[in-house]
Amino acid sequence: MSTPSEPARKVIPITPVAADASSAGEIISLYEAQKKIYPRSISGLFARWRWGMVLLTQLVFYGLPWFEWGQRQMVLFDLGARRFYIFGLVLYPQDFIYLTGLLIISALSLFLFTAVAGRLWCGFACPQTVYTEMFMWIEHKIEGDRSARLRLDNGPWTFEKIRKKFLKQVVWITVALWTGFTFVGYFVPIRELGSELLAFEGGWQIFWVLFYGFATYGNAGFMREQVCKYMCPYARFQSAMFDKDTLIVTYDPERGEQRGPRKKNIDYKAQGLGDCIDCSLCVQVCPVGIDIRKGLQYECIGCGLCVDACNTVMDKMQYPRGLIRYSTQNGVAKRWTQSQMLRRVLRPRVLIYTAVLVALCVAMLASLVVRTPLKVDVVRDRAALSRIVAGGKLENIYRLQIMNATEGAQRYRISARGLEGLEVASEAEVDIGAAESRWVAVRLQIPYGSAKSGSHAVQFDVQAVGAAAHVTEKSVFLVPR
Repeated sequence: MSTPSEPARKVIPITPVAADASSAGEIISLYEAQKKIYPRSISGLFARWRWGMVLLTQLVFYGLPWFEWGQRQMVLFDLGARRFYIFGLVLYPQDFIYLTGLLIISALSLFLFTAVAGRLWCGFACPQTVYTEMFMWIEHKIEGDRSARLRLDNGPWTFEKIRKKFLKQVVWITVALWTGFTFVGYFVPIRELGSELLAFEGGWQIFWVLFYGFATYGNAGFMREQVCKYMCPYARFQSAMFDKDTLIVTYDPERGEQRGPRKKNIDYKAQGLGDCIDCSLCVQVCPVGIDIRKGLQYECIGCGLCVDACNTVMDKMQYPRGLIRYSTQNGVAKRWTQSQMLRRVLRPRVLIYTAVLVALCVAMLASLVVRTPLKVDVVRDRAALSRIVAGGKLENIYRLQIMNATEGAQRYRISARGLEGLEVASEAEVDIGAAESRWVAVRLQIPYGSAKSGSHAVQFDVQAVGAAAHVTEKSVFLVPR
């Protein structure tokens, strides 16, 4: 019996399909080259607030390392000596709890501000925002406003273009290097750092100045909004801290739509138009290049420049202000007044953040006020745990690290208690210089046979002579069998 033959196979050629708008599917690449954003300058309330914060933060940042407190730099984080000088405080590694408290307070403050009014930190005080604003101001002064910069970049390379580009880069690099120098000046005395750099000394100092200068130059000069969009994690989890009563930059679609151009004196409502004239000025002034009319987007840093731009247009068209404004989702949806929205500020989550933040601040300040400017660590000498010395005494040897956390030299008296006949056989008083630490060998003795064999708890008392500073540390006295 014959078997049926296999059916002939039809070969279908596969042709590539272009990924354009007419194709059935849309191909999205892993990375899309970012178009350069040319923000337009604008004046208004939020623009003035932004520049006020730029001036305030940079006066503090650039100026603080040059002030002195007594005979030292007012704020100095001396990593080599393991001391932090903050005004009249001298902090040691043992005071790490204060750094932990400061970080917790900063995080809670961020949560509180975000719950109340969105990304205030990003829009007004973040270093990326501040330095980007400074670099864009330099760019504006040298190359001109938005339209002039567009013409310059799209035009041929002429002498004028080369001159402007070169001058801009020189000023950018100067500001970046000065920023790096100032930052390193918080960790190395800034006057000494300046002398070392002028003499081309201090390899590591030069490296870190160049490193932070390069980071400022790259982030503020070129990466700009891409740092906020792709590198900063805050943009990704901010929505977890928002709710419908959080003040955010919002566009009122009920009032603005349908948008479109029109003449100033026509009855635009009769034509079915809203207040938005579709001028795109809100997009042109946005430092991250988004269109706020599309709704809240994670890229929005809450700077409010689109509010200033829109209010300017509304004034020219003689329309009411506030088409784009700081509002809440509930406020826009329910047409609440400003007073109704502000009454929702003191909601449970805000009250909880505020209460915890106030409690932490009070606790930290109280701890600093009652803080003893004396630190003592006790370490037993393991080379000789216990020995019999002349005079029929049993002796244990210890090493005490005494840290003077004051701005003046101090004399400290060392005593011990806990066993009958316990006495300090070494020098009982030591001198420690201002903000210095010193290891001191201390010998404790008891009469031989006055205590049974084993480990006995003892206490060291270190008292500042002529001052109230006093520290008690525990240790043990070993009696051999």
